[in-house]
Amino acid sequence: MSESTTVPTAQEITETIQELEQYRERLVSETMETAKKAKMMKATVMAQLEPELAHIDAGLAGLRAQQAQIEASN
Repeated sequence: MSESTTVPTAQEITETIQELEQYRERLVSETMETAKKAKMMKATVMAQLEPELAHIDAGLAGLRAQQAQIEASN
């Protein structure tokens, strides 16, 4: 089975970056809000969030590199 892959446009990459940034912010704020209600320490919560945040940040870095490559070729 072959998959057809299309190269994303600069606009699609920009939109995806914005969505991921919003998701990251929402994840941190909602998790911290819930942790505060549960009276959990911020350091504990951030330690648990760190793997997911690292994954999001890696995705953002890749998208930004892809965006820079597209902009450089135009």
